[in-house]
Amino acid sequence: MDLCFEDTLKMKITFGTDYGCCFVELGKTRVMAQVSCELVAPKESRPNEGIMFFNIELSPMASPTFEQGRQSELSVKLNRQLERCLRNSKCIDTESLCVVSGEKVWQIRVDVHMLNHDGNLMDAASIAAITALCHFRRPDVGIQGDEVTVYSPEERDPIPLSIYHMPISVSFSFFQQGTYLLVDPCEREERVMDGLLMIAMNKHREICSIQSSGGIMLLKEQVMRCSKIASVKVSEITELISKALENDKKARKAGGRCGFAESMPQERITALKMDETPVEMTEVTDRANDIVQKAEAPSQTVPSPVVPVPGVGQVGQGLQNTWGLEEEDEEEENDNSGEDEEVKETKMEVEQHDKEGSKQGYYISFFNIKRNVHPKTKIQSLSNDSNVMEPQVLIISPSVCFTVIFKA
Repeated sequence: MDLCFEDTLKMKITFGTDYGCCFVELGKTRVMAQVSCELVAPKESRPNEGIMFFNIELSPMASPTFEQGRQSELSVKLNRQLERCLRNSKCIDTESLCVVSGEKVWQIRVDVHMLNHDGNLMDAASIAAITALCHFRRPDVGIQGDEVTVYSPEERDPIPLSIYHMPISVSFSFFQQGTYLLVDPCEREERVMDGLLMIAMNKHREICSIQSSGGIMLLKEQVMRCSKIASVKVSEITELISKALENDKKARKAGGRCGFAESMPQERITALKMDETPVEMTEVTDRANDIVQKAEAPSQTVPSPVVPVPGVGQVGQGLQNTWGLEEEDEEEENDNSGEDEEVKETKMEVEQHDKEGSKQGYYISFFNIKRNVHPKTKIQSLSNDSNVMEPQVLIISPSVCFTVIFKA
């Protein structure tokens, strides 16, 4: 049975603005790989070789089952599998990363971030990691005596890594004790599968690593069949990676735009204005006019509520709300009389005897605004302080006030 590349999940590879940043879409799985480097001291056992370090981060954004800040069993398993696939397969020349034997070597760090989990995490991680390593450029260095100088990209062109081959992982899931075989299982299929087989292979049909999980017994024929399918798929993926690297190289050489924004035009605004499109609204206008003509205007008269008891009315059984009706009553009185507002002033002299029998006079002025108030309106309280010589203003209601002037 032949396997076509169209039968597997759709894959897309894009690069970032900086060297060593790669974004891989494998079906609905999203993975981003970032490569960085620094000068460190080499290991004592291998003083002439650089150091390769891999790290896979399972973000809670990718799946609710992932916990942040805690290394799960799945992340440890993926890290080990990625190290066996890339570092133990000797796909990178680590001796070329040596700057000064026994003193300074380059440490290459590959961080793989899972952005969305829909199965095939190992496949997507291996593709993103090897593609980012091929795309990465380390700074050039110069040695003068005991001094090591690291040149910026503006001073000297960065140097790519020496990569011998591209190992890529391919996953196979088995159902019903190996009766059915499925390539590129999704997240739902991984939940119900009986076993999983991961084969890391390059385009030369060299198996770099192989791992089986799930406790299922596989026959020799099944493993050979999976290896043949993996060789076909790895060849197609390697060709796609080479084309993506070549296109990015041409775009950077031509001085064109590159990066995620250029690689994903469907998620970018390409115009600042849009042409106006005429819409025929004749029928809608006629129908709206008919509705307006047939509609009846609402009544403008509002009944005046009556409060059966004096004081402030409260909403309840047998009472009506009087808020906002005072001004309407006053406007009606002004319209009927046709006269301007009058301010009436009434003065009366009040005598009060203190304890010693002395007399003090109070001149009380009533100011009635928009309403007639009887001069004998009861006063609740007055100040008995004889030393107070300043007038005091007491407000009975929002429209009635009076002034008390103390006279010795």
